[in-house]
Amino acid sequence: MEDLSLHILDIAENSVEARARQVDIRIEENRRQGRLILLISDDGQGMSRELRAQALDPFVTTKGRRRVGLGLSLLAQAAEAAGGALSIRSRPGRGTRIRAAFLLSHIDLKPLGDIAQTLVTLIVGYPHVDFRLAYKAGGRKYVFDTGDLRAQLGGLPLTTSPAIALIKKDITDGINETRRYL
Repeated sequence: MEDLSLHILDIAENSVEARARQVDIRIEENRRQGRLILLISDDGQGMSRELRAQALDPFVTTKGRRRVGLGLSLLAQAAEAAGGALSIRSRPGRGTRIRAAFLLSHIDLKPLGDIAQTLVTLIVGYPHVDFRLAYKAGGRKYVFDTGDLRAQLGGLPLTTSPAIALIKKDITDGINETRRYL
């Protein structure tokens, strides 16, 4: 995968397939510690200890339509290539939390990519799921929450063209404003 936003998309789609109703995506750029942290957590069905132990094996998948599951293994590979690591916390019936850490200064750190487009893709593809993005950098924090947006739009579906344009602009502006102080 070319950039980290595509990894986020893949992992969030895994969450939805695990019957998550809420997917939280946290991105933190910590210049002092020299780290980029991605946290993706959900309230889905979770994984058993056995499945969690095999989750990074690309030849293990719970998806009936595929024979391989590359998402977690590719994210783990990207994290390790950039001097970091991936960890998984999950319990059946309690959801899953994926944490990927990267060294910001590492030459092999992939670009973050188009986070706004990733969120729009998730929202349009899974309108019944709530997505929350928290982006933190330089002591500042930007938060986007589909639950809050639904309330503000008074029932207007988030999949309409005006809503999609609003979402893309809000996320792009929010991240750019947060990063401005790095």
